[in-house]
Amino acid sequence: MKDITEIFWNASVEELKRGYIYDEKTDEFVCLVCGSKFIKGIIYTEDDVFYEAEKFTQIHIANEHTSMFDYLTSMDKKLTGLTELQNNLVKLFYMGLTDKEVMNEINGGSTSTIRNHRFMLKEKMKQAKLFLAIMELVDEKISNPNKFINIHRTPKMFDERYSITETENEEILKAYFKQGLEGPLSEFPKKQKRKIAILMHIIKRFDASKEYTEKEVNEILKKVFDDVVTIRRYLIDYGLLERNPDGSKYWIKTK
Repeated sequence: MKDITEIFWNASVEELKRGYIYDEKTDEFVCLVCGSKFIKGIIYTEDDVFYEAEKFTQIHIANEHTSMFDYLTSMDKKLTGLTELQNNLVKLFYMGLTDKEVMNEINGGSTSTIRNHRFMLKEKMKQAKLFLAIMELVDEKISNPNKFINIHRTPKMFDERYSITETENEEILKAYFKQGLEGPLSEFPKKQKRKIAILMHIIKRFDASKEYTEKEVNEILKKVFDDVVTIRRYLIDYGLLERNPDGSKYWIKTK
């Protein structure tokens, strides 16, 4: 199965809104935030109540991630395209506040200013729909070698300078994983674009729905490269892996 970042970026708008996709090949409902999977036909329990898989996926999202609105608006502004003010306004609009109430919350402006913000955000939504349609038509036309790989949802230290096409990514991985993609890394590159391609591949060896001890992380990374500390540090520095302050737990960073 594809890694959760790829699944997330390939999800439709409706799937992003509800927070999960259904994988027909595996009969699983997959959480788009953490990658947790719930098998169709299996009954799950919560507080002594029995649920079928899809309903339990919805409960999982509410319990673990609050809501998809909260998750999506917490994502980096590089990804949402919203300024800090726009993000705050969207949250207040989502709460159902009137223009006057929103004005009071942000401590400034006027009701006409708030109405203008509402209008501009609606226009931004229309533009986004058209842009999505245009780019999907472009993607359908261009050849696969020119398509870019899906960058992680936490774009720390990732920007347009490091945009990597599928062909470039394949060539980099082939050059550095000489014994195959599941084998060890021959060396860790110094160039940023190559480094990102390598790290994006390594993170796929972790399960987004699990937490790991440092020992477990090291065991996985030992199979990749002898210098475990360096790889672990770069995964954290580039926002792919996260840990708690004492280093006792590690997990794939999803926002």
